[in-house]
Amino acid sequence: MHRSGFVNIIGHPNVGKSTLMNQLVGERMSIITAKPQTTRHRILGILSGEDFQIVFSDTPGFIQAPAYKMHEAMNRFVYTSFEDADLILFVTDPSDTYSDNDPLLQRLCQAEAPIFLVINKTDLATPEQVELLMAHWQMRLPVQRTFTIAALRGQGTAELLDAILAALPQGPVYFPKDQLTDRPERFFVAEIIREKILELYNQEVPYSCEVGIESFKETQNKDGQPLTRIQAEIYVARKTHKPILIGKDGEAIKKLGTEARKAIETFLDTKVFLELHVKIRENWRNDDNALRRFGYQL
Repeated sequence: MHRSGFVNIIGHPNVGKSTLMNQLVGERMSIITAKPQTTRHRILGILSGEDFQIVFSDTPGFIQAPAYKMHEAMNRFVYTSFEDADLILFVTDPSDTYSDNDPLLQRLCQAEAPIFLVINKTDLATPEQVELLMAHWQMRLPVQRTFTIAALRGQGTAELLDAILAALPQGPVYFPKDQLTDRPERFFVAEIIREKILELYNQEVPYSCEVGIESFKETQNKDGQPLTRIQAEIYVARKTHKPILIGKDGEAIKKLGTEARKAIETFLDTKVFLELHVKIRENWRNDDNALRRFGYQL
């Protein structure tokens, strides 16, 4: 019997959804930073074996009060994940709070797919606090099973993966067995650059940025070794953010380019020549055309 299905990971920003998917898939599919709203798109991570295929879906954290059309589009990625789920992983952590009228909780209560409650970051709480959390959530949601994990350390994820596999129905092969994701390399290269922006810049600047890959060419260097030449555009929503991104004498963007290039080389397993340009696209977070170009669902 071949088991397969879509396992969709849902929860608030910054509770560790991306870390969890990366642990379950065994590959770095989603970027991770300490800042909320790091994940902006729905990303599939595919784990296949001889007799199973699990299609994990990492979604943006649900935003209670969207400030931009971009936030609304991110929430739509979350809503879509309720429609095709064979199993839902609801991820929370000890510091996570929900009001009784939270729309995400209302959606979860109406979900047709079974729900696994996944309490993450339990290494930061006492056993008594974890017990109270389990009881609290089991009263609020129709959860089928509950798991306590520390995804960053890989604690409890193996047991969770075994339970996921056992819960999946008999089903077909949705993707080639050697495929790891539904996204092209260009997408992950752009995400890596955005991850470094989140890590290196403060306040509003990282959130005003989006990255587009204008050119991606696999060539050779003068010694005949493989070389990937990448040209990326960093779009900022305000004129004042461009000089901050570039920095005095170009030092800030030079550091960004170095950090991003190293990470991209690790991801692609080849030498990379990375060229970065900064462009102003005012108010792109509310611009339908810009959002479509950047892959948001409108």
